[in-house]
Amino acid sequence: MDEPACGPLRIAMISYHTCPLAVLGGKHTGGMNVYVRELSRALGALGVHVDVFTRSEDAHVPTILHELGYGQRVVHIPAGPHHPLPKSLWPRYVPEFIRTVQQTVQAHGWRYHLVHSHYWLSGWAARELVQAWKVPWVHMYHTLAELKPPVYQQEEDGQRSAMERTIAQRADLLICATPAEQMFLHWRYGVPLDRLAVVPPGVDLSRFYPIPKDEARAFVGLPSEQRVLLYVGRFDPIKGLDVLLEAVARLKDRGILEGPGTTLILIGGALDTPKNEDLVRLKALRDAKGLQDLVTFVGPRSQETLPYYYSAADVVVLPSHYESFGLVVLEAMACGRPVVASHVGGLLSLVRHGETGFLVPPQDPDALAGYLCLLLEDERLRERMGRCGVRHARRYHWERIARRILRRYCLLRKRSLRGR
Repeated sequence: MDEPACGPLRIAMISYHTCPLAVLGGKHTGGMNVYVRELSRALGALGVHVDVFTRSEDAHVPTILHELGYGQRVVHIPAGPHHPLPKSLWPRYVPEFIRTVQQTVQAHGWRYHLVHSHYWLSGWAARELVQAWKVPWVHMYHTLAELKPPVYQQEEDGQRSAMERTIAQRADLLICATPAEQMFLHWRYGVPLDRLAVVPPGVDLSRFYPIPKDEARAFVGLPSEQRVLLYVGRFDPIKGLDVLLEAVARLKDRGILEGPGTTLILIGGALDTPKNEDLVRLKALRDAKGLQDLVTFVGPRSQETLPYYYSAADVVVLPSHYESFGLVVLEAMACGRPVVASHVGGLLSLVRHGETGFLVPPQDPDALAGYLCLLLEDERLRERMGRCGVRHARRYHWERIARRILRRYCLLRKRSLRGR
């Protein structure tokens, strides 16, 4: 295990509303969980100690868990009720979270060299913590309220936008997933370029790699001759699943799905949650389109299982109306599968149109259906794009990404020491 060039570092990672140990695919779990977990693990392998602070959602879960390897800790902080909260209530308990983090750190005698926060609520907490601890502050937005399409902006986004601007003014360094995000923060919020670093999320290539299709399908229980489309992610309306279902309906109407059986598998959504309105809405749309025999909801799947699903698929689809980066696309490419994704946000810099997959206009079921048809009917094209995707994904190995972030940590650490 390496030691950072600036000496051993201790990082307080703030992930207020989402735990890195949570099962993916729920209403508020997704790429950010993966990012915090995998970055913490990769930093541990480089000799950096990380404590991830997150709001407790289950009183029966121990306060401190060692499940990230390398001595990294997940610290569950009581703040409000010990159960998941609707998004509208998240801001209410941030002040209590801040106080309890400070009390916990003081009681254990922990010390940190810097704070790295994720999402605007964690940035709100970090703003107070760095003042108390007098350490540098690194922040990553993951998504920005002002970049979401207006139709998906919510009541709390006014408060959120104000806090995101405050974070931009106060944080010592902002990690941007894409050059487009960097330019937005520079021109819209006036953040100097020397406080902006473009470092994309990574992928665990020891877990996400091509599995022979017959072996993957045997594991997940799919027939070898079936044609498989796959979606992985939340069921939030911004993910564009209504457009995907409409595209599949058009393929069916054109007779393209006749012959070898075709199925669309949707991974995500809590099937055992009675008030999952997004799931209810999507099932109703599926039934209204007459797609009961073509579309299957399988619920959330663990990171250990996802590589089998990716490898079992013929095409992975991400039809989002907005996507800050798109980890699902990166995981799919690492597993050797072509992708069809919306021409939005971070997907523009991640997908190589015509090489690793296709980019389509958002909210355009005809264009989406066209590219899905092209890939379903051309096995050689799928194989070629899959090979290109594997090569492209190697650039995003988590070790490489963690080293780039660690270099930024060390620069901040040295600068703070000089300022004393």
